Amino acid sequence: MKEQLALTNIQVYTENEVIENGFIKIKSGEIAEIGCMDIFGNDPRYEKIEFPPGNSALPGMIDLHIHGVNGTDMMDATEEALRNMAISLPREGTTSFLVTTITQEVKAIEKALRNTAIYMNSQEEGAEILGVHLEGPFISKKRAGAQPHQYIRKPDLTLFQTWQKIATGAIKVVTLAPEEENGLELIRYLKENDVVASIGHSDAYHSDMEEAIKAGASHITHLYNGMRGLHHREPGVAGTALANEDLYVEMIVDGIHIHPAIVKSTYNAKKAEKIILITDSIRAKGLADGSYDLGGQEVTVQNGKAVLEDGTLAGSILKMDAGVRNMLEFTGCTIEEMIQMTAGNPAKRLNVYHRKGSLKVGKDADLIILDQNNELLMTFCRGKLVYRKGDLE
Repeated sequence: MKEQLALTNIQVYTENEVIENGFIKIKSGEIAEIGCMDIFGNDPRYEKIEFPPGNSALPGMIDLHIHGVNGTDMMDATEEALRNMAISLPREGTTSFLVTTITQEVKAIEKALRNTAIYMNSQEEGAEILGVHLEGPFISKKRAGAQPHQYIRKPDLTLFQTWQKIATGAIKVVTLAPEEENGLELIRYLKENDVVASIGHSDAYHSDMEEAIKAGASHITHLYNGMRGLHHREPGVAGTALANEDLYVEMIVDGIHIHPAIVKSTYNAKKAEKIILITDSIRAKGLADGSYDLGGQEVTVQNGKAVLEDGTLAGSILKMDAGVRNMLEFTGCTIEEMIQMTAGNPAKRLNVYHRKGSLKVGKDADLIILDQNNELLMTFCRGKLVYRKGDLE
């Protein structure tokens, strides 16, 4: 396939408008031109992919919170594990992502961070790793969920600085419990250094949340899961997240982690501008039901649900394109709003909106093709066709 591609006769969701019968020209991994077919002309330099009616081009999706897929996990700390994640995720429409840690012993986290930094330096294929989401160990034991209790630590600024150095600055989001000792100090440091401070696995009360927000917290990790819930006399983490217009919230929209009615009420309260869809998926995603490892713990996957031995939810096996269809069904949101929640908002959170998160000339040619039923047909990562429905996977 040529380096210069032209996707033609397709509905294009650009940054500012929807072109009903449009085209996208791709050159050197970037979007070179977008327009109506009326002005397409005939340029032999571009290899044409012509689409039948009913197909749409959207920005590729960005998953800010994913542990593993297709048998591997970020904490495996190998080049092959990250490569497998990168080449597997385009099958669900993800074109870039943050690899996510789990609470573990210090040396295991450091090994995973070092491996990620090395891999990011030389990555050439698949969905692009944009950095690391450090989930734990600076969390609350009361709200640990599937995070291993024995490795939970108080927020530690010096340790974080060491880890960020090992990761060569790749840590972009940190999930922590602000009510824990030194939590606010770490949040202030993260804010000053352009790292997203995300509240999660937290037992914080409303008063703790207000302090954390003043310190610089701006994000909520998998809303409703692993946190003090909403009570009408104590908003907790979840209630404060709904009430505060500035906080972004992650949501796992698999119909398991959050009831569809709560997904809709959250959409009504937060609007698309502050919602980010994530998968929080584990290595079992894409594989058969059975037993798998998550941070040294046995996880059983059955009928779309991943749990520890005691029944605690342990991440998900959700695919991003399935999350999209669920969100559309549960809330009635528009495709434009869906683009915000899966591409625009995460790109802005990571300060990469100048090159990702929307279809615009000059940006990376990260895009997906959906049919009229919002089923994924193709995924392009930096201009390369890396997934086509029906191809051998």
